[in-house]
Amino acid sequence: MTDLPDGIQRREFDGRTRLATRGEPVYGEPTDGEWRCWDAGRSKLGAMLESGMDIDLTGDEGVLYLGAASGTTVSHVADFAGPTYAVEFAPRPMGDLLDVAEARNNLFPLLKDARKPETYSHVVESDLDLLVQDVATRGQASVAVDNARFLADDSQLLLAIKARSEDVTADPETVFDSVCDELTEAYEIIDRQRLEPSHDDHLGVVARKR
Repeated sequence: MTDLPDGIQRREFDGRTRLATRGEPVYGEPTDGEWRCWDAGRSKLGAMLESGMDIDLTGDEGVLYLGAASGTTVSHVADFAGPTYAVEFAPRPMGDLLDVAEARNNLFPLLKDARKPETYSHVVESDLDLLVQDVATRGQASVAVDNARFLADDSQLLLAIKARSEDVTADPETVFDSVCDELTEAYEIIDRQRLEPSHDDHLGVVARKR
């Protein structure tokens, strides 16, 4: 079971014990005082934590988050982490992400393409502790490998592999194995686990930079 830092707790919402972070609500999630429910059904990283994957969090990580969208998950990350760089390619959700960042002075939205890390290398600091990736694109392993440049040695990658983004016709397990094989160019895989029932045809991967 994942050891949770002080910034993440298990609290009761709607009669169930669920993950929570302390921060400003973002997507209408249930709250308990200053604590907000981290809905695993809307967050692949939340589902990875709920499933007890072998994730090591201290609560003060420097984070690069790829695929931030409108800020649902990255808002929870910024609630417990240190400086959090949120990369999102699509202009439409960027307005929501900017609103989320207004309440979090450690969250830095970047309208950039995660497949082109050289376009934000002048902004994102090096020697970060954590790379979180949730991007819907072919070549998910290449994205993770190319962005390893921002991580200190032995830092963590938390990756949600979307099988249908790689090949909608292929068996998901075949896709997962292929992506994991490519990841070994830069990472040692520590844990992998399917994210059903929260997220169909997704694999959660925990890895460390070599």
